[in-house]
Amino acid sequence: MPMISRRALAGLIAIWTLIPGGAYAAEPLKEIHIDWATYNPVSMILKQKGLLEKEFAKDGISIVWVQSAGSNKALEFLNAGSIDFGSTAGSAALVARINGNPIKSIYVYSRPEWTALVTTKDSTIKTVADLRGKRVAVTRGTDPHIFLVRALLGAGMSEKDITPVLLQHPDGKTALIRGDVDAWAGLDPMMAQAEIEDGARLFFRDPAANTWGILNVREQFLKDNPDVVRRVLATYEEARKYSLANYDDLKKTFMTITKLPGNVVDKQLKERTELTHNRIGAPQRESILAAGLALQQAGVIDAKVDVKAALDSLIDDQVPLPTN
Repeated sequence: MPMISRRALAGLIAIWTLIPGGAYAAEPLKEIHIDWATYNPVSMILKQKGLLEKEFAKDGISIVWVQSAGSNKALEFLNAGSIDFGSTAGSAALVARINGNPIKSIYVYSRPEWTALVTTKDSTIKTVADLRGKRVAVTRGTDPHIFLVRALLGAGMSEKDITPVLLQHPDGKTALIRGDVDAWAGLDPMMAQAEIEDGARLFFRDPAANTWGILNVREQFLKDNPDVVRRVLATYEEARKYSLANYDDLKKTFMTITKLPGNVVDKQLKERTELTHNRIGAPQRESILAAGLALQQAGVIDAKVDVKAALDSLIDDQVPLPTN
């Protein structure tokens, strides 16, 4: 039997990997797993109108939707590989990346003021300093949690000065209204609902400390499927532009999915949500970096971490987007 050179053998192996059914042939993509969230209005339009389903039908790729109840859940799903794309706050994505979650931030879906510190209408709490010794509902790993940490830092305090009560966002709102906690690091639309239906007060607000709504992708998925990621973002753009041009339909979709009344939806979408951005540029980087540095100062992020380098490793702004 003639000897085969190493180069020839390598060539045969390379050819074999391209043959359908070959031992090393890559499995064709069959499903895209993506989240939707009530804090990401564009995702609800995307889901409701079946835009991704239409885009990928010709490829035989189905879309699997998963609801994220908060940035922490979206990041858990991404880390576990149960979703490929997940909606989070920019600051939450940065902390996750620092903690080893292999994700890339690739798109802006909103500029929100989706969090504030909330208390009941008859509470004596007026300032952040009044939280000392109080029970505060919060969802760790989310923008509201990071907002709370930064607010406490600004008042010369830390989480050690309060009693954090760890609950998911809807349960935090319920705990506040029931009187089980004194305050809540809120999130829309539950926060808007508490304001309108229960007279809850937003006693501390800082729109600049709300980091941007960011779409993330699993880093390996991006490496393996760059064209698919490009098409997902192009379809996201279609949904974002539609949302801007058709507020009544956006509102109707939001109300249908969440079962919330129109005045609550208007408060979130009209007063506290801006959908005019898509690219992760300097303003988004600066906002996320400021949050990261504040968390480092507060001791949430280890002092040895190079926060800017972590941010650079998180953001991938090379995926092309359609021009506006």
